[in-house]
Amino acid sequence: MLRIYCINTGTTKEFPKGISLREAYDGFGIDMPYGVIAARVNNETESLAHRLYNHKDVEFIDLTTNDGMRMYVRSLTFIFMKAMNELFPGEVVRFENAISKGYYCRMDHPLTEEQLSIVRDKMHRIVNADIPFKRIECHVNEAIELFRSVGREDKACLLETYDRLYTSFYELDGYIDSYYHGLAPSTGYIKLFEIERFADGVLIRVPNRERPTELEDKVPQDKLQELFEERLQWHQKMGVETVGDFNKGVRAGYGVDLVNVSEVLQERLLSRIADTIFEKGSRVVLIAGPSSSGKTTFSKRLGVQLLACGLKPYAISLDDFFVNRTMTPRKADGDYDFESIYSIDLPYFNATLTKILAGEEVELPYYNFIKGEREYNGNRLKLTPQMVLVIEGTHALNPMLTEQIPDEEKYRVYVSALTSIKLDYHNYISTSDNRLLRRMLRDAKYRGYSAIETIQRWPDVRAGEEKWIFPYQENADVMFNSSLFYELAVLKTHAEPILRAVPQNIKEYSEARRLLHLLEYVVPLSDEELPPTSVVREFLGGSSFKY
Repeated sequence: MLRIYCINTGTTKEFPKGISLREAYDGFGIDMPYGVIAARVNNETESLAHRLYNHKDVEFIDLTTNDGMRMYVRSLTFIFMKAMNELFPGEVVRFENAISKGYYCRMDHPLTEEQLSIVRDKMHRIVNADIPFKRIECHVNEAIELFRSVGREDKACLLETYDRLYTSFYELDGYIDSYYHGLAPSTGYIKLFEIERFADGVLIRVPNRERPTELEDKVPQDKLQELFEERLQWHQKMGVETVGDFNKGVRAGYGVDLVNVSEVLQERLLSRIADTIFEKGSRVVLIAGPSSSGKTTFSKRLGVQLLACGLKPYAISLDDFFVNRTMTPRKADGDYDFESIYSIDLPYFNATLTKILAGEEVELPYYNFIKGEREYNGNRLKLTPQMVLVIEGTHALNPMLTEQIPDEEKYRVYVSALTSIKLDYHNYISTSDNRLLRRMLRDAKYRGYSAIETIQRWPDVRAGEEKWIFPYQENADVMFNSSLFYELAVLKTHAEPILRAVPQNIKEYSEARRLLHLLEYVVPLSDEELPPTSVVREFLGGSSFKY
């Protein structure tokens, strides 16, 4: 017998050794409102099919958690691929990115509406059959041979650069695939989904995390998708679509070339943006983006490009226009909501900007964060014909911020780190994970925060982005992808030690283990060859810019 402490109920029970998590869930008599999808065992997420042989602490989770939703999406992806394999054998499907509150996958031969309907019906039949997902562990070399025998070179390529003896894959009624974290016990757990035509492929729609009985509302993100598509086409031309492709390039001695090409690609885009600002005669450049998107480095690099165009960039910080702290809006828990746009004195900011653009000389404020008050120190500004105001901040694309400024004066830029390289064709890398790793390293180096503290804060950061940033990203005149396809290889060396420092006896351990598992597949690359102006330097140090 073994003892299981259930965090959900706060009780301990004895069960026979070898019991599955699903059986333990039933044994505790739990009835979660949205059902159970997975469990955290000693703070590590496992499938409900996982069996226990020693005493454990267990927390059962549903779709309202990040880990639960990830497991649901992976299982749904497998069902989609099973249906595609039966109906269109040999069709190559690539899961590219999260977009429009769903997941975009493309194929060499886009489906017609009739074909899509057939695939949808097939998926529902697979779900209704409640077929188990079987996890199979084997030697890495066996898995390489197996995937290569069924034409899955992307998976074979990744495993050839995976420095482990053993790996695992999954089998669903004769169809095999690999997913690098757990799946639901069976297809019957995947009740709610939709698929529809999107770009050159299919958008897979999933349940809403807060209301799992409803699908996520589809959000138009055409400009964001265009940005993804541009980078994806570039990856195809370069032959570096997956981490396996990248790893082989590094081990063949092309690591520095991959760094240099990626950096030059970004610099060319920056140059084009600066040229456009010059040609349009824009006098206000507004730059927004989510946390750790690299918007600060982007602003500084853009400033250099604007100088090369004969313009004089002048940076204005939105922080200096905060309302006095006592006037800051509060969240439901009573804490100050510094993420709210109403933490900025909008009338005063608009009035100041209007005067500057009218040619008046104004005294700019600065914010005393110790006192929590706006102050003045004689810093005066009068706009000259060559001067461009550069305003970077969370709310820069929110129309309320500059509602009194004519559109023809403004040029809006949205910056985000849109990870475009995949682990393999069926396992994309989350843009949020890339940004979390960036933030974790910056917090550790410059702010004295541990990985634990960064992981704890991340849900609130993401909630603020969903409310104040993402709804306005399509307002941008141009979008800039700050991610570099080599960067996970550089971040790995710095991130692994601080992630390993997260102890097992706290809930943040689950997220730390998940990120470590992702990084296991990436061949490390030294940061010695990174240029001092690289956006990655903002998070690692060694930048020639002052922050």
